[in-house]
This record gives sequence, C-alpha cells and structure tokens, in this order.
Amino acid sequence: QVQLVESGGGLVQAGGSLRLSCAASGSIFSISEMGWYRQAPGKQRELVAGITSGGDTNYSDSVKGRFTISRDNGKNPTYLQMNSLKPEDAALYSCNAQIRVHIRVLLRTYWGQGTQVTVPP
Repeated sequence: QVQLVESGGGLVQAGGSLRLSCAASGSIFSISEMGWYRQAPGKQRELVAGITSGGDTNYSDSVKGRFTISRDNGKNPTYLQMNSLKPEDAALYSCNAQIRVHIRVLLRTYWGQGTQVTVPP
C-alpha cells in the first residue's frame, strides 16, 4: 500500500515562510513526477508546482519567484519552500505523485491527505 504524507503546514504571518514536505512510503518501484496542489475554500484545486524525476520544474504564475519545489536526486521526499507568503496563498496543500509499484505495473497517481497553510490578512 502506497501512502503520501505531507507535513510542514501551519499558521504564518504575511511575508513569512514555510517549508512543506511530502514523503511517499510503501511498496514503490519508482516515482516519476511529484507535485503540490492547493485548494482554498470555494475555489478549484490548482497546481502550485511540479517536479520530474530529472529535476525539471514548473510553477503557477502566482507563486513563481516565491516558491521552490525540490527533490533530493529526483527521489523521495519532495519539498515546497514557500517564501513571502500572502493571504491568498492560504489553502489546503496536497501532494501528488506518479508512482509505479512494480516494473510491470503502469504508473498511477497517488494523493496525500493535505496540510493546511493559513496566512491571516
């Protein structure tokens, strides 16, 4: 059974920083892309940042220059360093990963439960 567990969320004042972590555990053969999504109340879930096993990254325009996604040697876990946080960054942040549990099994998408980030106005 594969699980993704996020940590690092919390309450931070505007302008502050947080570092989120996402660790995958279980029977894992390989992990391809990993990403962070967020969903604020009343809004659709949106991609915040993604990273491939080769280290290529992509970011939403709203976080470029403030957030950094990383993975150690393309492995597990993945981190999201969030700087200069704004009230509009407040949301439930969830980790997503494309995981293969066996060499003969196709990649499948897994999700974590999420970690809350609160940035008061």
